[in-house]
Amino acid sequence: MSLNRCEQAVFDYWDRAPDERRHWQAKVADLTRGGPDLALARGLERDLWAYLQERSAHVPALRDLRVAAGPKVSLLNLAEYLIRLWGPPPKPRKPPAPR
Repeated sequence: MSLNRCEQAVFDYWDRAPDERRHWQAKVADLTRGGPDLALARGLERDLWAYLQERSAHVPALRDLRVAAGPKVSLLNLAEYLIRLWGPPPKPRKPPAPR
């Protein structure tokens, strides 16, 4: 999965801000407690967009993206990636029936 530059900047920022990474890990874990549903990604994308707008006022690496002045950038790939990365593991497939 490839991330756009805004998505990658947020993900890279979390490497330097472990407290914020833990917050988002817990948020994704709570969101996907019933199982990984990629339909949840739309709601998570909205939360990520609000987060990016708020943090871009305070974090130079995110400020350079200029998200406040431009049109909304899709963060859906990041949302789906986080659900796959931090959500519950997929259920194992059933073995094929013996012949």
